[in-house]
Amino acid sequence: MPESHNMLEKLPLTGATLKTPLDMSRPGMPAADSIQNTMDFTPRAGGPTYQIIRTTESDAYDSAPSTKKVARLLRGEKTPSVTALAAAVKAKPTGDNYQGTDRKAAKLSKATGQLENFADLQDLIKSLTADAAMAKLKIKTIATSNRVQQEERNVHVKAFLYASSKEADNDFHMIVGRDPNSTPEMYMTMEVSGLPPKGNAAFDFTDLDAARNSFKTFFGADKLPQAHYDFYHPPIPIEVQGSLFWDATHAKGQRPGPQSLKSRMPVIWEVHPVISIKLG
Repeated sequence: MPESHNMLEKLPLTGATLKTPLDMSRPGMPAADSIQNTMDFTPRAGGPTYQIIRTTESDAYDSAPSTKKVARLLRGEKTPSVTALAAAVKAKPTGDNYQGTDRKAAKLSKATGQLENFADLQDLIKSLTADAAMAKLKIKTIATSNRVQQEERNVHVKAFLYASSKEADNDFHMIVGRDPNSTPEMYMTMEVSGLPPKGNAAFDFTDLDAARNSFKTFFGADKLPQAHYDFYHPPIPIEVQGSLFWDATHAKGQRPGPQSLKSRMPVIWEVHPVISIKLG
């Protein structure tokens, strides 16, 4: 295939040649100089094949050991090798239990509202209370901080999965966006939560466990994202059901999400926790 200004055949980061060139003009693609390798992925026999684009992009606030290793490699004088980057990006398995504290009470329980259906992510985002108004509520970020009235909403939306990563608290961060043929581009964070203590009535274990198993089964153990974002080419159709959550920890400073998509992520609202997910 002849190279054009939109087709990426050689990775700027490592100099490696791609077996299948990437069309970088497609909405929702990562920064070219963040790509460390790609792999083909066919989740179901006879179904479509996707490319998993493994990158060095991470949430700016992330301080996981693997994130620090990659940062050291990128600061070095030599061009990092594909092998060295792959070893640095890979995180050790940490099980499925939730390992965070910030707003734990809200993150691990379902909202009480009736289910609202959205066929377009843009319509869901338009329905959200403005971030500025939410900031005025001064929501505490301690573990016992529960949902406020604006977060007592359950939603179902059809969209596309553009990227995902695994955070240190064991949540899988999904970057979900509109159909790639729709304008304007728009993305939002949705989180497959780490699991709460089983049998604790304050949390919803069953639905969170089912959603997490659906995510893990779709990708399989060797294709699950690590601390840095995996992007998907083409983006993967997705249906998500879950509770709305305003991430007060990002009311100021760095917002979550991969650097290459942040400018098109208009809110710090999330669907968190995801309680049902269908991929592909």
